[in-house]
Order: sequence, then structure tokens, then C-alpha cells
Amino acid sequence: MRQPFPVTRFVIVVLGVISASTDNASAQPVPEEFVPVTDAILQTPPPEDWLMWRRTLDSWGYSPLSQINRDNVGNLRMVWALALGGMQDTGRNGPESEVNPLIDNGFMYTTDGWGTVYKIDARNPDYANFVWIADPGVDHEGNTSRSRGIALWEDKVLANLPDGRVIAIDRENGEILWDVEIAGANEFGRRERFLTAPLVADGKVIVHNGAGDGGTRGWVAALDVETGEELWRWYAVPEPGQPGSETWKDDHNAWKTGGGGIWQTGAYDPETNLYIFGTGNPWPAYDAEYRPGDNLYTNCAVALDVTTGEMAWYFQYTPNDSWDYDEVGVHMLYDIEIDGLMRKAVSHFGRNGFFYTLDRTDGSFIKGNKYVNDLNWTAGLNPVTGMPLEYDPNLDVQIYNPEARAMRSDRDEMKRTCPTWHGGVAHQPLAYNPVKHIAYGVGTEGCFSQTGAAMVPASPDGNVDTRASERRQYDSDLYYGALTAVDAVGHTVLGKAVTDIEIRSGVVATGGGIVFTALQDGWVIAYNDETLEELWRFNVGTPLKGAPVTYSIGPRQYVAVQSSGRHLHPVNYDNLENSSYLFVFALND
Repeated sequence: MRQPFPVTRFVIVVLGVISASTDNASAQPVPEEFVPVTDAILQTPPPEDWLMWRRTLDSWGYSPLSQINRDNVGNLRMVWALALGGMQDTGRNGPESEVNPLIDNGFMYTTDGWGTVYKIDARNPDYANFVWIADPGVDHEGNTSRSRGIALWEDKVLANLPDGRVIAIDRENGEILWDVEIAGANEFGRRERFLTAPLVADGKVIVHNGAGDGGTRGWVAALDVETGEELWRWYAVPEPGQPGSETWKDDHNAWKTGGGGIWQTGAYDPETNLYIFGTGNPWPAYDAEYRPGDNLYTNCAVALDVTTGEMAWYFQYTPNDSWDYDEVGVHMLYDIEIDGLMRKAVSHFGRNGFFYTLDRTDGSFIKGNKYVNDLNWTAGLNPVTGMPLEYDPNLDVQIYNPEARAMRSDRDEMKRTCPTWHGGVAHQPLAYNPVKHIAYGVGTEGCFSQTGAAMVPASPDGNVDTRASERRQYDSDLYYGALTAVDAVGHTVLGKAVTDIEIRSGVVATGGGIVFTALQDGWVIAYNDETLEELWRFNVGTPLKGAPVTYSIGPRQYVAVQSSGRHLHPVNYDNLENSSYLFVFALND
């Protein structure tokens, strides 16, 4: 455990919702040994804590804790649960929150779909108490309840909100220190939205616009962590004249609504000062002929210099995509020996069904192999370039496999494609075991079928006439969930655990030889990290979309998972009610 400051600070217990103007006269002080979360701590976090969304800057989702192991995981029991807010006005899918709590020195920090932030005293082994609750006052009218987490930095909690604001909260008392509006709307009134947890790198808060499927351009912005001042912004779809704009070959300014949303947090490499993340599909998603060209920098891995916001490199997975193969998922950073050479790697479970390893210093392709059971949109990857085998740089509209690609002329014919439009692995948090060199992905297996559909420009200014545009027909088949283990060296699939429904949560790997995940029908599950044999499961009775985390307080290791909303495709969960809870497990005494 890291050593606290010699001076003891105090936090405030607040019985209601607080804001910067809240009267705290009736609050009771609770002593806390406070240590700021610095750059150095984020780069080498203590094993007992979980300080950021994937625990480490390299997005491993791995904890070295081993008290809970294969031999005793069957003795896990729920030790406490705590009800959170954020369920009001959430609609049929619930809050759609995919949050994992953060743990620092015995205290938990988390958020709900409406952006309310909670600090929780988790030091008692049998129950937990709220220290403060900070409600930033998001208007429920016109906004969507959705979040994927928060960040810690020094004495602050950083959160991006459904209404486009980014805030910093004082960790001691829950007061809002600064509040800035960063996400707005484009010239056509299409809303930008935050779908990711922020990340702090080199004293900057990294936030992202994820509303690419809403007809905006995805972007990454860096804010000064002390003031909220915007320092730089990079757009996933370039303007005319910028590098990459030549890959948008239409005559109706499709780039203005071009997509490329970023809806999962990236990884940070302090050695190179690069922020590495994935971008979403071009928009409109299913009509490649509306936007001829490769459509850079959609469906890409991108590396940005954190100081300047300039792009260092990119790698495009599926040029001119028309299957909704966003490549927004986790990009994991590690050093590994491949084919006799030590490589500074970045790996990614592609939504398109391939597991990729790139060189994280320059984005060059190293290796790629299929990890899903069913894949037919391409015959494979070029072993040198990593591009789909059928890719032709001379074509404005790529063909790939014509039996699996619905074009405008295919209005009356369903084209069956594998993997599904939800991909193999989409945005779900992933894990990497650095001792065993195994990468773990969770998501969806199966195929889908769709017809072609032509989109219509409203005018040459770049907007889309959605009323005049054709609507595609589609359906899914062979639809099920899977946890997949891949050898990061040889790219072979080591095991696959199949679930009845898609996994919308995430996975965490531990030093105890276990991986944990959670399902939308309420199950928390532990697997053997090598064989994926199921070792334990527990049903909490409410849908789970938050990724499990593990931490320790004193000598005891815990596993926590947060419930949230449910996703109703393709399974309807009429037998489960949405709730917003924290569930915490530990071994029997």
C-alpha cells in the first residue's frame, strides 16, 4: 500500500445531493488518509487499487492480486451491495451505463448514466457508505443517460456528461471545481456526445466525441486538468485539403457527417507520449457508395502526440466499410517477442473478426488472425500489409466478398455477412495477462443479413435527407456471446467460452489464474484463465453491463461489478428489471 501524506485530510459525509453551493453545515467529518493520484502513480499503480478504467495506462485490465484463485473462487460470496441513483427517465434500455468503479486507498468512485458522481467509503468489509454525492444537474430532456466511467487525478474526479460538459470535482468534499461545455452540435444540428471514460495523460484530460452514428465527426480533445481549458482537438474525418481528405471522393461533402466516433477510451504510452485509440465506422454506415473512397480516418487505430494533438500514425482495418465494423475497441500496449524479435506492440480484437498486432511506434502491421468462429466478408489478411486480401487501392468502392456485401443494387436480396454488425468484439473492455501473454476478448459471435439501401444528400452542403433515403432490411442469426482467449505471440485461439447471450460487459484477468466477466441476464462468472473452464457464477438479479474490477483493502481481495441498463438486441429481457447497484464479492471468512 502506498504511503499517505503526513497530514490527514477530511472528507464530508453528505446526506443529499451536493453542488458547489451546497450548505455542508450538518455534515459529519470522516478521516481519510489522502494521497494524490499523480502521473507516476498512474504509470505504476499499486496492486491494491484500480485507479482508471482499465487499471493501467496500457489498457491491460489486469490485476496481479492472487488471494482469490482457481482453488478457492468457488467460495466467493456477496459481502455488500449499494443502491445508486440514475434510473429516472432512462427509457426502455435503462441508463446504458457500462461503468466500472475506481478504487483508491479504500474509497470507491463511480458514476451513473446521468453523470452523478459518487464517493463511497468501502473500508468496512461488510457494508459501504456514501461520503458524498455530486449531481451536476444534467437536464434529462433532450439528453441520453449513458456513461462509461470517470477518471482520477491528484485531488480531482474528472467526468464527461451526457449534455456535453466536462467537470472536475474536489475529491475531499464533492464540490465542482470547474465546468466547461466541450461537445455541442454540428451545422446541421446533429448532437455530439461523450460515450467514453476520460483519461488523464501528461496533465491533460482526454475526452472524445462518440456520436459518429448520429451524423457527426468523431474527435479527440485535450483539456488542461487544472482549468478545463481546451488545448487541442483532432477530428477523425479531415476537412477538404487536409491529409486524408482525398479518401472522401463524393461530390456532396459527406465528410461533414462522416462518422468515425470514438466510443471507447484509448491507451497511453508515456515512453513515446502517444495516445492510441480506435475510431468508428463511416456514416451513413451501410451505404458505401454514398461516400466512395477509403474514408480516412474511420475504422482506424490512431496514435496522437499528447502534447500537440498531431497524428503520429494510423492503421485502417476495413477501408470503405459498410458493415458497421467500428474499430473503437480497446487497444492494448505491451512489449512482446514475435517471430524472434522484441516488438513494442499494440493489439486489438477487431470488430471485423481479426485479432491484430501492430507496432505501436509507427503503426506498421505485424500479425493478424481470425478469432471468431464465422467470418466471410473477406478471405483473409495480406500477411505483409494487414489489409483485406481483396482490397484494391484503385477502386473507389471496395467489393471484398460480393456474396457478403450488400450494395445499392441489392435492394431485394439479403446478403449474409459474418461476423455480425455487432462484430466479434466491439467496445467491451478487454484484458491482457502480461505473465502468460494471453489476450481476452468478450463480445458476440454470429452472422447477420442485410439488403442494400441508398442514402440521399439533402443538398450539396453535406447534410443527409434521411426521409428520402432508403431503409435497409436486416436480421441476425447464430447470435451468441463468447469469451475468447488468444495467444498474443502466435495469435492462436486458446479457448472460447460460449454464453447464451452476447456479452455487453467486459473482462478482467488476475494473478490468481482467473478471468471474470458479467452478463446482461445478471450472472457474474469466473473462468480458468488458460482453459476458460467455468469455475464459479452468481446471479445478482439485474442486468449487468459494467466490467468487473478487483482490488484489496488491507489483507482482503474483493471483486466489484456495477449494474446498469440493458441492451435489448437481439434478446428481450422482459423478466429483468433495470437497476443501478454496486455489488461486491469476497471469499468466505
